[in-house]
Amino acid sequence: MYTDHIQVLAFDADDTLWDCQSHFVAVERQYCAMLAEYGDEKYVSGELFKTETKNMAELGYGSKAFTLSLVENAVKVSNGHISSMKLLAIQELGRSLLRLPATPLEGVEATLKTLRGRGHYKMVVFTKGEILDQENKLLRSGLWDYFDRVEVVSDKTPRQYRELCATFGIGIDELMMIGNSFKSDIEPVLRLGGYAVHIPFELTWAHECVEEFDHPHLTHLSHFSELATLLR
Repeated sequence: MYTDHIQVLAFDADDTLWDCQSHFVAVERQYCAMLAEYGDEKYVSGELFKTETKNMAELGYGSKAFTLSLVENAVKVSNGHISSMKLLAIQELGRSLLRLPATPLEGVEATLKTLRGRGHYKMVVFTKGEILDQENKLLRSGLWDYFDRVEVVSDKTPRQYRELCATFGIGIDELMMIGNSFKSDIEPVLRLGGYAVHIPFELTWAHECVEEFDHPHLTHLSHFSELATLLR
């Protein structure tokens, strides 16, 4: 893939720079165990996904939206019989996600340091979610200083990608998006005419699952550190 004309590298955060989804999976398993008297794990988890999906238009993405859905779904699957103390325990379970460690994945910091040191690109974190939560994770990760800008958006729509390019005064064909989600990080950029690097994570949230495809502007990598060679 020809990359000499790329001006801006945009990086997804969760499950690209650090592990996030495994923490959500662990919380969901604990949640299902707490509600075992009202249904098995498949049922409780399935109802939770329906609740999350329904709430996305108003609550968006992230730990806080997920926690509200945990509480709402618990009331629903228990037909209102769940105790207030158990609801408080569920709230705290969801709130624990606000403190997840955000430890950089293997090779991430060294690669960012290399790319930053070359001075060829502007580098931005472009992620969706709740701004305070995402900023705090980036601070805990220790990676903030590698980036020229941090952009947290409610969703990664074509409009948001166009606005990102406008912020840097570039065309979409001068943007490269790096991320784990084909739905949010890869497909919108390719449809607009930009470039993308897909680095899958071992876990994928059901809401982010889509049919993938090949494209001349798309590169698949198995490890984040391979970026340093791709962009040499």
